[in-house]
Amino acid sequence: MDQPSSEQGPEAEAHLRSILATVPDAMVVIDEHGSILSFSAAAEKMFDYREDEVVGRNVKMLMPSPDRERHDQYLTNYLTTGKRKIIGIGRVTTGLHRDGSTFPMELSVGEAWLGKRRIFTGFIRDLTERQQTLLRLQDLQSELAHVGRVSEMGTLASSLAHELNQPLTAVATYCESARDLLENDPDAETLTMVREALDEAAEQAVRAGQIVRRLRDFMSNGEMERRVESLQRLMNEANALALVGSREHGIDVQLSLDPRADLVFVDRIQVQQVLVNLIRNAIDAMMDSRVRSLAIRTSREADDLVRVTIEDTGSGINEAVAPQLFQPFVTSKQNGMGIGLSICRTIVEAHGGRIWFEQGSNGGTAFHFTLPSGDTKA
Repeated sequence: MDQPSSEQGPEAEAHLRSILATVPDAMVVIDEHGSILSFSAAAEKMFDYREDEVVGRNVKMLMPSPDRERHDQYLTNYLTTGKRKIIGIGRVTTGLHRDGSTFPMELSVGEAWLGKRRIFTGFIRDLTERQQTLLRLQDLQSELAHVGRVSEMGTLASSLAHELNQPLTAVATYCESARDLLENDPDAETLTMVREALDEAAEQAVRAGQIVRRLRDFMSNGEMERRVESLQRLMNEANALALVGSREHGIDVQLSLDPRADLVFVDRIQVQQVLVNLIRNAIDAMMDSRVRSLAIRTSREADDLVRVTIEDTGSGINEAVAPQLFQPFVTSKQNGMGIGLSICRTIVEAHGGRIWFEQGSNGGTAFHFTLPSGDTKA
């Protein structure tokens, strides 16, 4: 390692002092033994020590365990072997405030020579604000996803009212029939008919309850919780919501689910939101089409991923909006909010997958997204 031949003069030291006083990131300069030589103004503010309180002390005082106990050995190993672990590389680690509290920080260490003296300069950035921003962003994404579900439910409201009305009307009809049959002295045959009517009423009540349960789950705004789930089950539950009213529009639904791609490691509610959104979009896209066929397929991909494809026979994606289709507030729908596909992308990418679209084989649009397989988690 080359060393400068001349000693640094007072001007160089004054220049260094001016840098330490103004640089926005904290700077801590230490010698080969780990003793602090200088402590910038930003470092004073970050660690809550004055420079005169730390100069001459070992820099490990700014580290929590176990880094504190290991630091001297790290430095000795580098001086002995020349093998770098942090110097010139940088890493995210933890700092220790004067009051004993810790904080996340980004540390970059540079090495230099002042004459015959080797020094190390640490450049430190407090990541607390960045982490808080990321956490807030995650909260906002969760809130936006919930808003998306509320918006989606608004479009489903009339169809769901019809869907709920059917079992509730059936319950009323069966109960009225049972009452009428019991008005006169019932014989054995009549009692059998009453029991059958009550059984049918109970079955329809359960059906209505299942619809309400699916609605409640779908509207849930809970924390993301990933588990190994059956994709077929997720499909069935999502379809129960998304395909409400589709028969009235003459939509033919074709399911092709690969049994090798059944297990996925996902948050059930969030993935069902993606499915409901894409299926409802496909249905809307086919309202003016002569052929209304919806194909839902799954397949096993490489890298432990599962692909879901939802293909319609609609009019396709408008070329003007296609490049920004997954951006917020971009929509091809006349009354759309433009957040549905953006939320889908956020959810899929949070699961480690990706989402994209292409022209369908029948002239419509095929949306694809990938999810992590649950085979290795089962």
